[in-house]
Amino acid sequence: MNDMAEYCANRDFTDLIVINEDKKKINGITFIHLPSGPTFYFSISSLKDTKHIRGHGKQTGHVPELVLNNFSTRLGQTVGRLFQSLFPQKPEFQGRQVVTLHNQRDFIFFRFHRYVFKNEEKVGLQELGPQFTLKLRRLQRGIKEEIDWEHRPDMDKDKKKFYL
Repeated sequence: MNDMAEYCANRDFTDLIVINEDKKKINGITFIHLPSGPTFYFSISSLKDTKHIRGHGKQTGHVPELVLNNFSTRLGQTVGRLFQSLFPQKPEFQGRQVVTLHNQRDFIFFRFHRYVFKNEEKVGLQELGPQFTLKLRRLQRGIKEEIDWEHRPDMDKDKKKFYL
């Protein structure tokens, strides 16, 4: 990871995203903000490819809007800033595309939609896909360095305390 991050940083990339898979099934994703971190590791579940979403639309090349819901704690705001840094700050509204990241009970639900105007009063959403669920497992200060926050199994016992 350090070698890949150094290679990308030397070519002026701002972020490195590494997708993990096991037996051809995606199970995790690592975001590294270059040149020196932080590093976020998420597990991925409930991945649904675009072709498996009924009635899905086709994506366009427009930059989508970003909607972040319920990232209210300090850790949640840090994770929210990660996603804000991945998407350009100037969405192209004429594309009507929206990426929604909704935090609920420390699970982050990723959805990609398009606004569909049915008439002058009614607006609907058309799913573009993919859709998946993320769970933050680890936050490191640098690139594979000191761990700032890590999910432990005992954190799941208290059903009323949430970290994001």
